[in-house]
Amino acid sequence: MSNTAKRIIVGAIMALIVAFAAIGEYFGIPAVRYLSIVVVIGMIAEMIICVVRTPHDVLKKNWISFGAFLLWLCVMLAAANSVGARPWIMLLLLLIICCADIGAWFFGRMIGGDKMWERLSANKTWAGQIAGILCGTFASIMYGLLGADVFMPQLMWIGISISLLSQYGDLTASWIKRKMGLKDFGRILPGHGGLLDRFDGWIYALPLIWFVLL
Repeated sequence: MSNTAKRIIVGAIMALIVAFAAIGEYFGIPAVRYLSIVVVIGMIAEMIICVVRTPHDVLKKNWISFGAFLLWLCVMLAAANSVGARPWIMLLLLLIICCADIGAWFFGRMIGGDKMWERLSANKTWAGQIAGILCGTFASIMYGLLGADVFMPQLMWIGISISLLSQYGDLTASWIKRKMGLKDFGRILPGHGGLLDRFDGWIYALPLIWFVLL
């Protein structure tokens, strides 16, 4: 099975899990909150495992970067606990990040062009970034139109901000992987890598939402 096929299948399974979580919320079960916490705990666990497996000389040279990143993931855990208690906000966050990620991947491959930061991520292009922002913003606006049947301008700015932050979260994760000499943080999600690889869009977006809500 090709890597693209694996990505599609695993992506569909993750979408199904999110749908079941949304149904759980409808029946009064805080499934989105629990799911968010489990995902971030998994991200922290992956980072710890990767640090433990990192050669001593690399660890000694980059311990500040790795430690700061691990500490930030712990901040994300608090954010997941708080934002997850507001399930429709968390679902909006997921929708924007997923659409931005898919848009950047699809149009980046289709259009090509100049690379954003080839030393960190060989496949990311400026065209892909712009397309990702547009797709994430469109998803955010449609979320408001379908949910409240009204255009909410603030959702446009939320879509732009979250889409942009999600891509820079991806670049940050790529930077950490380069320092560790890794291609992926894990293999738990075939075609996607680990939880950190798949949910790196949360790195800045989730704490920002938490800060805004506070």
